[in-house]
Amino acid sequence: MKKLYHNTLEYFYKLESRIAFYPTLLSLAGIIFAFLMIYIESKGISGYLVEKAPFLVVNDTETARTLLTTFIAGLISIMVFSFSMVMILLNQASSNFSPRVLPGLISNSRHQIVLGIYNSTLFYCIFTLVSIEQDGDKYQLPGFSVLLGILGMSLCLCAFIYFIHSISQEIQVNNIMRRIFNTAKKRLVDLIEEQNQISTDFPETDKWAFLNSVESGYIQDVSIHTIAAIAEDENLKFEIIPVKGIYNLKGSPIIKYNGDINDEIKEKLLASFHYSQSELIEDNYVLAFKQLTEIAVKAMSPGINDPGTAINAIDYITELFLLRIKKNDNSFIYDYRGIANVSINAFSFKDLIYNTMSSLRTYCKHDNIIVQKLMQMLSLLLKSETFARVDYKNSLKKEIDNLYEDATNSLKNSEDLNRLDLAYQNITS
Repeated sequence: MKKLYHNTLEYFYKLESRIAFYPTLLSLAGIIFAFLMIYIESKGISGYLVEKAPFLVVNDTETARTLLTTFIAGLISIMVFSFSMVMILLNQASSNFSPRVLPGLISNSRHQIVLGIYNSTLFYCIFTLVSIEQDGDKYQLPGFSVLLGILGMSLCLCAFIYFIHSISQEIQVNNIMRRIFNTAKKRLVDLIEEQNQISTDFPETDKWAFLNSVESGYIQDVSIHTIAAIAEDENLKFEIIPVKGIYNLKGSPIIKYNGDINDEIKEKLLASFHYSQSELIEDNYVLAFKQLTEIAVKAMSPGINDPGTAINAIDYITELFLLRIKKNDNSFIYDYRGIANVSINAFSFKDLIYNTMSSLRTYCKHDNIIVQKLMQMLSLLLKSETFARVDYKNSLKKEIDNLYEDATNSLKNSEDLNRLDLAYQNITS
């Protein structure tokens, strides 16, 4: 039952990230509600309200037709404009910041809900308009349903105003970076809290058998609970080889195991890996480092030339690294006896700090202000007292030397070089 719950939850998160998820649900709700109101109208709700509360009923056929026809035309115009705004947002974000930020913008549930409100109201108005009988008397006119259509259109206008406000905020680079940072921070905090500090004696896996991947794609998620349950039931140990979030090729090793397993278990293990053609920060916090780094690099390009945005991106990267140094490179799943039976590889701190600094060094080494900011970041990380592993410090020292070397070769002004030497001496002394 627990396995079914986790698989259902994982599948829901995948669907939720699609731009058509909430619009589809709300559209279906609008259609169902329209047929429900047609049924209620057939029972005489409008006739009853004409006698008891006539202000709740639109009691003129031509007025009802005119209102619903106007609502349908207006909603189609609003939807076209809203979808155009979404496309402009995505195009601008891709051009000015990074194409990697697009999945996060597309999966914005608030914008999906607004589009869903438009769709559901549109379908409701269409079916209500069709239900008006041409030669019916006033009691056969769905007057109460028309009133609900007026309320629905009013809701759409409010949602449209909110959509314009939200879309104007969403395109601002500071808000994009803050959303990326908050999502990655939440993911890192969860991983650190789940991190077991018990000393783990996990065996060497060099001689273990392994299974190859049966498809290609980004490893979006792994059903850890399924693999852990198999390990506990079959008295096996597993090592998940690829790092979550990387692109895995078909036929490459994906999981190691000790002992013998049958074909049924192999199928369950391979089915525990979920692939996608896109990446989400909710599944892989490393993507946040990539996105923030690309935003900083693009801000320093000659076409944009925005060092302020680069500095802000480095600030967010610094905070994320302060969290990352608290996390081990590998994590383990334990059984009821407290014995580790599943080893999960993660993107190592050494590779993460190198990849991040390599891009920043390459494109920002000519700007002394950015170089000083990067020195401050590395100095702050080096002075931290929350390292999960001692060798993280060696990686930081190596990146300080690399940054100093590149910046020294790029900067020409003597004052810039003096400030760089002073910053380097303060860190290494």
